[in-house]
Amino acid sequence: MPFGPASILGVERFSQECEAPLELIPGDDNEKKEAIVRAVYKQVLGNAYVMESERQVVAESQFKLGEVSVREFVRSIAKSDLYRTRFFDSCTRYRYIELAFRHLLGRAPVDFEDMRTHAERLDASGYEADIDSFLDCDEYQNSFGEWTVPFQRGWKTESCTTLQEFTWSFQLLRGNSSSSLKGNLAGNKSRLGGAAYQNRALPVVPPSSQDSQGWSFRPAANLTDPVTRIGVIAGEEGKIYRVECTAYRANDIRRVSRYRKANRVYFIPFNKLSEQYQRIHREGGKIASITPVS
Repeated sequence: MPFGPASILGVERFSQECEAPLELIPGDDNEKKEAIVRAVYKQVLGNAYVMESERQVVAESQFKLGEVSVREFVRSIAKSDLYRTRFFDSCTRYRYIELAFRHLLGRAPVDFEDMRTHAERLDASGYEADIDSFLDCDEYQNSFGEWTVPFQRGWKTESCTTLQEFTWSFQLLRGNSSSSLKGNLAGNKSRLGGAAYQNRALPVVPPSSQDSQGWSFRPAANLTDPVTRIGVIAGEEGKIYRVECTAYRANDIRRVSRYRKANRVYFIPFNKLSEQYQRIHREGGKIASITPVS
């Protein structure tokens, strides 16, 4: 059992694991291919357990026979009913997006604009197109290429772009026993929450107790406090408002987004409300509710 900063912060898995990425090389035997299959399931499904009956046997066979690359095998798993049921249909929109960043690019989102781009793509083109956008982007190719299993970045392999991204990464992945399906009391809600809309870093807190073995993490006390601008006397101009919108339609195709009710949520400071109202109406949305964050 590790001791020191890695275990205290809940990232001991990355302190222990081999630094070399798992890559398929021409001539590798079936044992190596099977190890890659297990590694893809572990990464793409967020360390969640996969029953034998849930394995994607057709995609596995195509990969082992050399018909598809590691990247295309990852694509098959990410587009499967197994992944969609666990992380798309049963999760909020931004929970799915933050998980897709973790599972497919091995990092946390850099900022809210990083997430918003995918939210808009979901409305415009749908789920499978959004998965493709992760796997076909230059970042994926430069980081993993065609034959390397995606892995968690930003711990030993490279630095995070910003302090904000670094602190967000702790919200998405910590503890050997945690997974994308369990290990946090937030359930299937977004781990980044309002901090994503406000583009602010989150406190990095230790496991909830010394005996918890990483099963949950304490939320920072200030995450639920009313949010005001530092140095401003509490008042209307210092508050953050939650704006729920609906009626966004998919662009260029004759269908309505699956998000039929309040399908977008924004956290907006008071002095930006008017600007956001105009943007929402330009995009064809309707405001369902406006409430102060408290």
